Amino acid sequence: MDRGSIEPSVAALSDSNARRWVDYHHEVAAPSEYSHEFVWDVTAEAAGPFVTDVDGNVFLDFTCHIGAAPLGYNNPKILDKLDAFDLVDPMKIAGQDLYFGTGDDPEATELPGSSQLMHRLRDVSAQYGMDTVFLSNSGAEAIENAMKISYANTANPKYAVTFTGAFHGRTLGTLSFTRSGDTYTRKYPEVAGTRTLPYCACEGDCHCGFFRDGSSALRDLFEGPAKHLDPSEVAFVVLEPVQGVGGYHFASDRFLREVDAVAEEYGLHVVVDEIQSGVGRTGEMWAVDHTSLAPDVIASAKALRVGATISRSDVFPSEPNRIGSTWGAGDILASMQGAFTLDAIEEHGLLDNATERGRQFIETFDAERDAVADVRGRGLMLAVEFDTPERRDAVVKACLERGMLTIGCGHSTLRLLPPLDATEREIELGASILSEAVDAA
Repeated sequence: MDRGSIEPSVAALSDSNARRWVDYHHEVAAPSEYSHEFVWDVTAEAAGPFVTDVDGNVFLDFTCHIGAAPLGYNNPKILDKLDAFDLVDPMKIAGQDLYFGTGDDPEATELPGSSQLMHRLRDVSAQYGMDTVFLSNSGAEAIENAMKISYANTANPKYAVTFTGAFHGRTLGTLSFTRSGDTYTRKYPEVAGTRTLPYCACEGDCHCGFFRDGSSALRDLFEGPAKHLDPSEVAFVVLEPVQGVGGYHFASDRFLREVDAVAEEYGLHVVVDEIQSGVGRTGEMWAVDHTSLAPDVIASAKALRVGATISRSDVFPSEPNRIGSTWGAGDILASMQGAFTLDAIEEHGLLDNATERGRQFIETFDAERDAVADVRGRGLMLAVEFDTPERRDAVVKACLERGMLTIGCGHSTLRLLPPLDATEREIELGASILSEAVDAA
């Protein structure tokens, strides 16, 4: 497959092999979320954002598996480096109990593992004084461990603060701070002491309720007539610099400046959830790098292929076994892929590419349609908001019929996550297909 010339091609969607695979899957699968009935043929050709399904249809995948495939499919920037590695068994070890490596010099090995990935993550987070990393399996575990180290580092932890629209994972702990839909949380117990405040993505005057009467909802927890929390009992404030599942809302600069000021004044831990927005997606390594907020903990996953909790050594507990994960630091292949992804971002200038290609999409996509309420983005974290959720869903379906994979979020928003090395041609192609799909819907 020639990435430079291939185009989407859809011949069959109904009465298809994909339908048989989907039906077979659901004979035993518990109910879960599936954005559409695309079935990737893992033995067929795929390159960058182009992928083939079990019916031979070729799709332009602008979901990147919700950011978990940051360079798309079969990218030589990753695969060429993996060619030197012969698969071994086991590929996963008890990585918090055992080490793995190759060669006699861990700083010069051509096959990086968890040790090298952690060093790379320290380096790209050093601007916040972060020097310590804990690897896990997933984003939810990364947040869980961020919660744990914050609780452990607070003298008398009773409270924590989250925001409306938040999504931090589906474990019981992370669900306590998820506010993007009661489907995720209904009837599940919640960590005691959780406080929920408005997430301010307001442009201009604040209309969400975070800022009011010359103060803010966060500051009012500790000051003035509404004061009802002792800041020494607040373990952390957790937020997404860009809300993902909640609808691709970009935190306002004023909001993040206030969070930073209050946290500094009262000694609060700030945890930023960079699971979807991190690792170059917005044109900086971390979305928070665009802002004045100085976090105490960064939680990442998806594009890293493993979960990672990054902070300062003084925040992490000194006692062993206070935080945990069986496989995260021992996933040999995933650690290598994560390290090579960070290398590719640096070696190929992909932060600049994400910025430029994101700007190209916003300039290219014709938003002058009654159904389009807003187009927004930062880097290659892009969103098109529609007038109704039904219209959004119809556009997702129309894109699929034209050979483009997209995915919804929030109330009526369609999100786009092209590969970080997307080309000018691919962005132009995606914007064109989306325009046709909007007209058709």
